[in-house]
Amino acid sequence: MIVRGTVWKFGDNINTDEIIPARYLNCRDAQELAKHCMEDADTQFASHVKAGDIIVGGTNFGCGSSREHAPIAIKACGIALVIAKTFARIFFRNAVNIGLPILESPDFVESVHTGDAIEVNLDEGTITNKTQHNVYHAAKYPSFMQELIHAGGLMEWVKKTKKI
Repeated sequence: MIVRGTVWKFGDNINTDEIIPARYLNCRDAQELAKHCMEDADTQFASHVKAGDIIVGGTNFGCGSSREHAPIAIKACGIALVIAKTFARIFFRNAVNIGLPILESPDFVESVHTGDAIEVNLDEGTITNKTQHNVYHAAKYPSFMQELIHAGGLMEWVKKTKKI
């Protein structure tokens, strides 16, 4: 799977309250959550993000409370992929479960800038910064996780493989 997009870069320890503030957690509509995605980290994000854009974060991206709303809001606003130095484990699991691709690549994160155009081959774990003409590597997903991402998440995978 190839993902191409423009980078939105954030720093370290972006927590789930910054991704989707707690004041919106009574909402279950993904499109409504998308309108408030990253609102407390960048007030302009939700109104300027485009489908296919890519979030890049520092260490411990998605830390804080265990809320599925965070990756749902990111995916619903059109983000195709999140790359970070490291992820909070519960965010990592929630992202995979809903089919939001995420990769860890510290070297890439150090060099990339907001607005850079990148291309990512999720199957191979390669990240090409088209703006800077550099190639980086990330650990590729094991085959079963690739299946989950390609299917659109755990529930979609179950529907497809179990004929539900």
